[in-house]
Amino acid sequence: MSDDEQRDQSQSRGPAQGRAQAPGEGNGRAGGNGKGEADQSAGSAGSAAPTEPTPGPRPEPIRFFGTTWVDHDNGYAARRAAVAVGALVAAVAGAYLLRLAYEGLEIGNVGPFLSISVVILFAIASAIAFAKTWESFGRRVAPSSDEAALKGLKAIGFIGSLIAYFLRCLVEAPGEKLHRVEYERAVAEFTRRRSSRTGNPAARRPKRKK
Repeated sequence: MSDDEQRDQSQSRGPAQGRAQAPGEGNGRAGGNGKGEADQSAGSAGSAAPTEPTPGPRPEPIRFFGTTWVDHDNGYAARRAAVAVGALVAAVAGAYLLRLAYEGLEIGNVGPFLSISVVILFAIASAIAFAKTWESFGRRVAPSSDEAALKGLKAIGFIGSLIAYFLRCLVEAPGEKLHRVEYERAVAEFTRRRSSRTGNPAARRPKRKK
């Protein structure tokens, strides 16, 4: 066989071998794509699983405390201390400002009657604000015209409200006892309704056959 004939045969076998390897490579790519699609489908199925909320009543959050009062966690004690210290500092600062205002009245020489009247007004307003704020920690105050009229007086006697917050934080979160009683009552009522709906299947009356 001549050299030209051997060269022609080698050229004819080269493309055939290249084409024989192509299906193998194609199968490898197909296997990789199938695995990737399976992983994506498994991941999407895992992420698509919804998280159902727990049925039942939820605790009402308290200002500055959120829902930490339920189990006394997530910095409950630190929040109580911070609110107590903050209320006390604010009350002292408010008293100092009132003292400066009183000294300003004396410097202005407005007379003893007006000065004494201002002191009595702030003392009464502070006492009323303290009583109303302390009362709100133990019971729900129904909205009325009297409460709306007392808002201005409570704003004037803000020192009384701050002192009430300070004293209450020494015992518990302000309003914690009221919220706990209401929450436990709601949970008990929900449990009773749920048990009455499910009941004992053996005690149910059998349905009449038509």
